[in-house]
Amino acid sequence: MDTGLISPDEDAEDDRRDVYHPGNRCLGRVVACNGSQATISAVINAGETTLSELWSVGRLVSISTGVSRIAALVYSMTTQSRAWADSHDNVMLVEVELVGEVTTLEDGEVLFHSGIRTYPHLGAVAHRMRATDLAAIYRNHSDKSEVIGRLSQDETMDAAISIPTLLDRHFAVLGSTGVGKSTSVSHLINKAIAAEPTLRVLILDPHNEFAAAFPDKSVVIEPDTMSLPFWLFRLEEFVEVLFRGRPGVPEEIDFLHDLIAEAKRIFKATPDSGIVRRDAERHGISVDTPVPYRLTDLIDQIDERLGKLDGKDEKPTLRNLKQRILSAASNPRFRFMFANNAVGDTMADVISAIFRIPGHGRPITAFQLSGIPSEVVNAVASVLCRLAFELGVAANGGLRLLVLCEEAHRYVPADASIGFAPTRQAIARIAKEGRKYGVGLGVITQRPGELDATILSQCSTVFAMRLTNDKDQEIIAKAISSSSSSTIGFLSSLDNGEAIAFGEAIAVPMRMRFERLAQHRLPRSAGRESSLAAERRANDAGALVRRMRHVAPVDDFALGRGVSAGLDKSPSDDLLDDAPGLFYGSRGDPEFLSHVPGSSQSVRRYSDGSTSLPRSPLTQTAREPDVRTNGAPSSSTPDSRTEHERELSIREAIFGRPGSSRR
Repeated sequence: MDTGLISPDEDAEDDRRDVYHPGNRCLGRVVACNGSQATISAVINAGETTLSELWSVGRLVSISTGVSRIAALVYSMTTQSRAWADSHDNVMLVEVELVGEVTTLEDGEVLFHSGIRTYPHLGAVAHRMRATDLAAIYRNHSDKSEVIGRLSQDETMDAAISIPTLLDRHFAVLGSTGVGKSTSVSHLINKAIAAEPTLRVLILDPHNEFAAAFPDKSVVIEPDTMSLPFWLFRLEEFVEVLFRGRPGVPEEIDFLHDLIAEAKRIFKATPDSGIVRRDAERHGISVDTPVPYRLTDLIDQIDERLGKLDGKDEKPTLRNLKQRILSAASNPRFRFMFANNAVGDTMADVISAIFRIPGHGRPITAFQLSGIPSEVVNAVASVLCRLAFELGVAANGGLRLLVLCEEAHRYVPADASIGFAPTRQAIARIAKEGRKYGVGLGVITQRPGELDATILSQCSTVFAMRLTNDKDQEIIAKAISSSSSSTIGFLSSLDNGEAIAFGEAIAVPMRMRFERLAQHRLPRSAGRESSLAAERRANDAGALVRRMRHVAPVDDFALGRGVSAGLDKSPSDDLLDDAPGLFYGSRGDPEFLSHVPGSSQSVRRYSDGSTSLPRSPLTQTAREPDVRTNGAPSSSTPDSRTEHERELSIREAIFGRPGSSRR
């Protein structure tokens, strides 16, 4: 394959021959030049095609200045007459971008420098690039450089990057859907861990696909197995959960601020909480201090205020707040926050599990977000990114961390009026200050135009894969250096797995192709099933309904009759959304009972393989009238039940016993 390169032996040819002779390495002469670009004129003899075949868009050529050689990238070609004739000579005008300067030292070493010190004069000879010059241009001088692929211009040449710079100064992988972003990122992570064995990687994985790429290097945290205690959430994050992503009620938030701070101060349920209590007394505890507290203490404080004779105007607000807390705590979808009723100071265990301390040979954590309710994903992402930064600060840079944000435009959108502010702040803090504490950021998105420009500007290395949207291409054009701006013209024509890489971790902007991964190492969604299994399930409506109810069981009483539990006004939309979670509804979630203390009911299994749970007293009363011995229905109805009775039922479902929940 003719790559357009010449060997050192060819370089010794006599250049005094006809400069347009096809056998000569001369391609043309400079006829125009400015600070960053030049125009080369090349004459193609009648009937000849050899010389014209050496010109192609995207190829590097060399321009001799006498003391050095200028590397130039071809980005546009045309003929002087705007036509092509076989009967006479054709004059080509080739537009090139000046990339840098190559010099040869006395000892024969070839060096490349970005920028131009000696510009080519008019008439300067343009020729094919030497193989040694091309190697010098793309050589990475970092002590921990890793080969990630091959140059598109010459697949015999390695494409290498500096791993320390990539991690310290953040990076971004941008490209349209289906171009191979996840595969490329998986390859980068493998190379990063090979160069930095102490690195810990946290992947925010919204599609559950990265676990397959690191079967022997990662642990997977799924919604069914994850534990992210509610007390780790700061006030804004906890409010995001309670209000399901909708704006909070200011009066309720004010109460919650005081109640959480007090609940943390009175925490004394477990023997090891004494350390926390003594620290609290010495240093003071605020609402955002990451120490445990019990929901029972929170509810008891609300009950205490509700029991007072004064403050009648506050009672509706307190009742609404109480209902939100009970609703969230009893919802199976939020079991990752509220499943453990035996509250203790497990922060060290949580940090160890999420950030792999110690790693035990598996330094990667794939945090799968697809099973988390979409309305609280931002709050979870905020907690994780905030903990990563705080962990780096606590370690004073002694712990190397990389936070990888897939679909980053969800968390830090360009429009500041949308998204969740704490998540934006947590990611922005890593981007701006993470380098000082050994915390790196990796950003992946197919919509760079919808990503906060401030975050992208902090990524000093960019891998731009195929992008067809003009707005997205403009974003890349602003990020790349002016001396390589013509490279952006190739974005829409890149192949899958191909990228234009530029930034501080790369010697010079390059068009490269990532190395291919083995089939079993490719990222793929953990939720995908074989087409046959998927087809069978799709044809079974009952199975589909049971699967839907496993995520969010439906309760006709909760949705049809309401669960106001004493609310002075109709429940808001978010309470209705979560009402199903208050009950164990028919054919609901069998696993939920394992999280309810004192639940010894057996799961009923049907001949079709489905399951159902015995109804709780609240559900049974709501759905089925109490049939007396004479067959007459009881006069007791859901509407006639007192607020206190319904509240006790909810308490029993969540905390395991009625009455006061202090322990």
